[in-house]
Amino acid sequence: MTNPSEQLLTTRLSLRRPVPDDVDAIFAVHSDPGTCLHNSSDALTGREEAVELCQRWDAHWQRYGYGYWVVRDRESGGTLGFCGTKRMELDGADVLNLFYRFEAASWGRGVATEAAAAVVGWVTERVPDLPVIARVRPANTASQRVATRAGLTRAEHLDTTGEDGLDWIYAKNLRM
Repeated sequence: MTNPSEQLLTTRLSLRRPVPDDVDAIFAVHSDPGTCLHNSSDALTGREEAVELCQRWDAHWQRYGYGYWVVRDRESGGTLGFCGTKRMELDGADVLNLFYRFEAASWGRGVATEAAAAVVGWVTERVPDLPVIARVRPANTASQRVATRAGLTRAEHLDTTGEDGLDWIYAKNLRM
């Protein structure tokens, strides 16, 4: 589905597949209490956890040809965060779960929306048989706006309890 060097480019961002050199950025973003405020089970406490997470992301890419991307600022080249999809099951059906998590310094600039819209467009074209969903915590209004602006709509009938409590489901191409 993709080659390891493929990139997604937007006006301000470049997205590429994670590599081992991204472990420090993975740890920095996922160990910040603010970035994991609504999903505390995702918080990392040690660099080794970031190594394992990067390995899981890579294994998903190897198996499916898509996954989570490293999101970088095209101008500075600095890593801003991560956005992508992973295959999972929801209510007995295979879906692509949209994920986005960015360093706090990039919040409020539309970066997450720009990345999420690019990812949704890319994966919808390449994996058209699976719906894209986002599991969003009810109190995370910023994440709800990102999901909506990326083309997903509320699918209340699929709301479920996740690791951190109630997940509101947003979806695109839903046939469930």
